[in-house]
Amino acid sequence: MSDATGAPTLRGAAVGRRIGIGLMYGLWKPRVLGAWRVPAAGPVILAVNHSHNIDGPMLMGTAPRPVHFLIKKEAFVGPLDPFLHGIGQIEVDRTTVDRTAIGHALGVLADGGALGIFPEGTRGEGDFASLRAGLAYFAVRGGAPIVPVAVLGSTERRGRLIRGLPPLRSRVDVVFGDAFDASAGDGRRTRKALDEATLRIQAKLTAHLESAKRLTGR
Repeated sequence: MSDATGAPTLRGAAVGRRIGIGLMYGLWKPRVLGAWRVPAAGPVILAVNHSHNIDGPMLMGTAPRPVHFLIKKEAFVGPLDPFLHGIGQIEVDRTTVDRTAIGHALGVLADGGALGIFPEGTRGEGDFASLRAGLAYFAVRGGAPIVPVAVLGSTERRGRLIRGLPPLRSRVDVVFGDAFDASAGDGRRTRKALDEATLRIQAKLTAHLESAKRLTGR
């Protein structure tokens, strides 16, 4: 749910987490590794690879804290619009500088919440090969550590009942990495500083993904 200003609330995200737990564990068999690496309190950004539509809901249902995701506005259609807003998710227009979404995301971090971001901007190979600068901006501006997350197994096979989803009761691995600070520690917020932070973030996320694949055998 949102408050009077339209900003997402922790209560809404907590409801979304409960729904996510029920759906993800009811439909599939998530194996969660390293969840203890997510800071128990304070602002944090969960940066997850994105190769399937269930990756976001899977993280919402397996993360140890309620998560507010930045989600493209195209997903907010029909009954999904009030539902996604109701569970504390943030609508973002990717075609422009969406200052409302930016303000809501920074507000989540300022309140000590967990912000979920797909660093690649859209669904693709899920290999962190192409990162947008938004993740670095929120990490540096919001003063939040980044926890890399790898969701593996969501695209390996197609289900028989619903072709667009993984087979029901199949295993999906969710691997959390060590939290890290994306800034250089000098307080700079210039374009150059953000570009440098993006390169550091990409190296960390790629290394975590490779480590997660080795760990899970995916």
